[in-house]
Amino acid sequence: MDIIPVERIEKTILIIRGQKVILDADLAMLYGVSTGVFNQSVKRNRHRFPQDFMFQLTEEEKNEVITICDNLKKLKFYRGLPYAFTEHGAVMAASILNSRRAIEISIYVVRAFIKMKETFSQHRELFKKLTDLEQKVALHDVHIRSLFNVIQQLMEPPPKPKNPIGFRK
Repeated sequence: MDIIPVERIEKTILIIRGQKVILDADLAMLYGVSTGVFNQSVKRNRHRFPQDFMFQLTEEEKNEVITICDNLKKLKFYRGLPYAFTEHGAVMAASILNSRRAIEISIYVVRAFIKMKETFSQHRELFKKLTDLEQKVALHDVHIRSLFNVIQQLMEPPPKPKNPIGFRK
């Protein structure tokens, strides 16, 4: 069996509907079967794939994936709509294929999903820190503007005294 680097598997992971998924064609390629054989196995075992394990892309999602991902240009000629598998769906697919390669590759697939989660977690923490810093800077901007306004008012010459009201002597 050829070892597939986790980085290569990571490139097949897409975010669709807010979930990290791998498309059926990519999973079939990783597991060493044709997409048709892969999807036939999934259809025979449909009860093992609830919505949180697998869903079918809409026509719009398919077109967006084709536009964004160079390696998925071949989907343009595919008449059907591809299926997207979450991490749990990818592992379940390996278990229904029941081949040695599918089981071994599923370990790499899970590792790729885990690595992506860790990366997103780190980015989420960094994003939070940047957001907090941005809020502090924005608050500082408000205070600095107030100081400049007060300084400008203090630098303006005092208004000329008006003629006093009343009688003069």
